[in-house]
Amino acid sequence: MYTGKADWRLIGEVKRNPRIHIPIIGNGDITSPSEAKEAFERYGTDAVMIGRATFGCPWIFREIIDFLEKSNTPTLLTLNNKIDILEEQLRINVERIDEYRGILHTRRHLAASPIFKGIPGFRQTRIAMLRASTFNELMTILENCRARLLQTSRQNNIS
Repeated sequence: MYTGKADWRLIGEVKRNPRIHIPIIGNGDITSPSEAKEAFERYGTDAVMIGRATFGCPWIFREIIDFLEKSNTPTLLTLNNKIDILEEQLRINVERIDEYRGILHTRRHLAASPIFKGIPGFRQTRIAMLRASTFNELMTILENCRARLLQTSRQNNIS
């Protein structure tokens, strides 16, 4: 759906224009803390917007803030932390909208999360996530993913 790379040079030109006295917010292709830092340092933006990088990774905001505030030290969230964040995202969406629409909004993000790539045979679990229709059903799937991820990580550390 999206092709090419965002041209940040134009954003930098607008920011350097002495006649412009409003905050300049950059957008496009920010997918990591180091890219956010580059936007601030190289192009002088006052803020950045994060779009597609949030799909399945709502913790990217914490990673960026920590990276910028802690002198390039990346945040090391555990799998448990990340699943906690995904579960909180689900809870918030259900509370703010309603169960049906909150789940519709959330489950595509969950199914896209890169943390689940370590689960053997995840395809069926992903399909179950995309078909889940209740909060409890989706929470059960997430808890099963947590258990499988922890088991896989333990096995990998032992081997």
